[in-house]
Amino acid sequence: MGVYNILDADLSAYTVLLADDIELNLVMLKKMLSRYNFNVVTALNGQEALEKIAESRPVLLLLDLMMPVLNGFEVISKVRENPEYSSMRIVVVSALNTNDSIERALSLGANDYVAKPILMERLYDAVSRQFEAVLATGDGVGNSI
Repeated sequence: MGVYNILDADLSAYTVLLADDIELNLVMLKKMLSRYNFNVVTALNGQEALEKIAESRPVLLLLDLMMPVLNGFEVISKVRENPEYSSMRIVVVSALNTNDSIERALSLGANDYVAKPILMERLYDAVSRQFEAVLATGDGVGNSI
């Protein structure tokens, strides 16, 4: 297993799902992540996120916690209950930044947590770490790696 610089990799075959109930947040996240050149899919609530996961098979989910229909905690639980999605990486991106919320998200199966307001460097670090894990292990929920 080597060290990967994900900016050197061709990531256009990989799908990332952004789930947030505020469209402006989705636009901002998509713009921040444009440097990676992966396929970006968006969802405005937790139920839509689960539907998009089934349709697009993302390798990475950037997930807000405070969303309608199903909240982020429920989404993490449902994703982790399904063995088909066991290798999908989940990074919570939320303004809900209490120790309890962070611990709960991580204990349910999130791989990382980025606080809002988002610091670009922190987001890039989290995404890079998750893709380094994907590339190093060869895991890809719906993508051939």
